Amino acid sequence: MRLAGSTAEIVAAVQDWLAHNGEPEPLVVQTSGSTGAPKRVVLPRRAVLASVSATAERLGAEGRWVLALPATYVAGLMVIVRSLVAGKAPILLGPHQTMASTLEWQASMAPLRFVSLVPTQLHRLLDSPTETASLRRFHTILLGGGPIDPSLRARAEKAGLHVVATYGSSETAGGCVYDGVPLPGVRVDLDEDGRIRLAGPMLFEGYDGEPELTAQTLVDGWFVTSDLGRWAPYGRLEVVGRADDVVVSGGVNVPLPAVAARLRKRTDVQEAEVLGVSDVEWGQRVVAFVVGQVGLGDVGLDEIRDWVSEELPRAWAPRQLVMVESMPLLPNGKVDRERLRGLV
Repeated sequence: MRLAGSTAEIVAAVQDWLAHNGEPEPLVVQTSGSTGAPKRVVLPRRAVLASVSATAERLGAEGRWVLALPATYVAGLMVIVRSLVAGKAPILLGPHQTMASTLEWQASMAPLRFVSLVPTQLHRLLDSPTETASLRRFHTILLGGGPIDPSLRARAEKAGLHVVATYGSSETAGGCVYDGVPLPGVRVDLDEDGRIRLAGPMLFEGYDGEPELTAQTLVDGWFVTSDLGRWAPYGRLEVVGRADDVVVSGGVNVPLPAVAARLRKRTDVQEAEVLGVSDVEWGQRVVAFVVGQVGLGDVGLDEIRDWVSEELPRAWAPRQLVMVESMPLLPNGKVDRERLRGLV
């Protein structure tokens, strides 16, 4: 079953799917395509319910969720399922509604317990005292869908919000590692190159119509991800970045997430992404895409190169700077890296 139609129609279809006697046909969920062509992920009901159960066990509670993400992607789908399994219809956040107004309007549907956001959403909500106050009404805010800057999480916690960082994908029915710790039933392994492998009852069955890709990705019961990780203190998983986020520029391996994280520490930088772009001279040219802070003037290439070099190797410093008014986003709130790459 493919997810299609309005959000309300998808909620109704998922409710029928959950109530189906026996094992219904699997859901087919499309990936965001943030780094390439989207894939169609086949998720059986048992995998989806395993994810819901593990999430409730880890959070120590279940209840109503607010849907602030597109219902056609896995993060939004799992919000719907978690809420329905708890016996509560999800609260739908309209495209032109604020979190505060939605919660005020839906006050009769209390208790409001959970919401799932991507970092860009949380960053923008924290800019508004009214929106920040509304977020304090939640038991837990799941934050996933991309790298989480430590300063963003610190800002949220200072505001009194309970944030849990999640790691997972469509292939794992959403987040399966919370704050670096696998959910119950989930196994995590790192291969010799640091690539993350995941196993557990919430794994997908394969890619719709792509048996070769399925065979490359599902190996001996393990989902071989495209992400690199390492073990942090106390056995927590730390996601370093995607395998393709390490580019070779001038013969030097450059981990792009580390460069982007360094740029975000500048007071005159609001948002930053760093990508590798094909280059005749360098092989891959490191390009920084930056949204400047309002009222602090333009950021210069020489400035950011010097800034990066203060903590990281000079060879990692961007060789091109592209200032943008805002980061282009995919419907699910992730940064559209392909559109950024198209700018150069």
